[in-house]
Amino acid sequence: MRLLNFCRITTKRISQLLAIFIVFTFVVACLSTVPAMAASRLFAGLSNPQLVALQGIPDNINTRNSNSFVTEAVNKVGLAVVRIDTERLITRPTNPFFEDPFFERFFDDNVRLQPPSQELLKGQGSGFIVDSKGIILTNAHVVDKADKVTVSLNDGRKFIGEVKGTDEVTDLAVVKVETKSETLPVADLGNSDLVQVGDWAIAVGNPLGFNNTVTLGIISTLKRPSSAVGIPDKRLDFIQTDAAINPGNSGGPLLNDKGEVIGINTAIRADAMGIGFAIPINKAKEIKDVLARGEQVPHPFVGIQMITLTPEVAKENNSDPNSVLILPEVKGVLVTKVLSDTPAEKSGMRIGDVIVEIDDQSIISAEQLQRKVEDGGVGEKLQFKILRNGREKELFVVSGQMNY
Repeated sequence: MRLLNFCRITTKRISQLLAIFIVFTFVVACLSTVPAMAASRLFAGLSNPQLVALQGIPDNINTRNSNSFVTEAVNKVGLAVVRIDTERLITRPTNPFFEDPFFERFFDDNVRLQPPSQELLKGQGSGFIVDSKGIILTNAHVVDKADKVTVSLNDGRKFIGEVKGTDEVTDLAVVKVETKSETLPVADLGNSDLVQVGDWAIAVGNPLGFNNTVTLGIISTLKRPSSAVGIPDKRLDFIQTDAAINPGNSGGPLLNDKGEVIGINTAIRADAMGIGFAIPINKAKEIKDVLARGEQVPHPFVGIQMITLTPEVAKENNSDPNSVLILPEVKGVLVTKVLSDTPAEKSGMRIGDVIVEIDDQSIISAEQLQRKVEDGGVGEKLQFKILRNGREKELFVVSGQMNY
């Protein structure tokens, strides 16, 4: 009897253990199936995702295929961006005290006969190749008065560059290198007229000496007049961006999201925190061939200094009892100075004249007047309608070539 009870109890315990084992096996099987199903979804399209997951991925394979448009844009143009190093030897004259007879007795002959001192000035900027024959675009101030220009490519190659032409008015320059049949990468030039505020902007160059630096931002505004930026001696409407542009970036390309050059970076404002400016690439397209030939770029001018006049400005001026002029309360351009021996002076223009029309087109700002003269070309006869002492008057001005 005892034996029978023992057998029953043993059988029951074995059945319980067997049931527990079956349940445990089922749970383990389910847990192993879940990751496999997840892997099959994650690696959809692979013939055997479970095998990939089990075997692992070799360490020497880069599994991150970058889909960044910035990476693609930089890879497209990066090799065409160059570093430009310049050297200029300047001679400092002998101290003028040595030449003054009054002070001559205070110096011995050895001091007076000292030769002028010389100093080697070095500069650095950026540029980019626009022609496989070795044509490089950069800023005029990067290569200004340089005695030696060295062009360095990102792949380590170096060339001696020759400054073919500079244009201070647009701050553009062309440098030529002798390739000796070597192949040079070329940057794709875009269309700056298609750029819109809010578009991506990628600045590439060598800011502060840090080679191959890329910064990202957007187009902040378009057609920012050079006069508004604080450089009235230039004739440019800049592209403004918040992409960081620092000294050394000057002459480098500003790219769109397709890797096309839409502007030439220029670091012209030391106090421009978070603001950068670029010369529209279409302006460079207009004159790069002229510069490459070593020719002077035509810049028509009439020879006046001017400010934009509004009714509010005129009213404020007229209410001042110390004002030397009573101005018409209209929109126009006030002539503040007439330069000597210029087309404006020869036409009879005077300080205080208010220009309201050119060739029957209303003129309401100094920037508009400058563009009108620029678009007319050198030697163009322009009909000015002015207000002088409350009366209308017509003057004919033939634009001349600006010399600098």
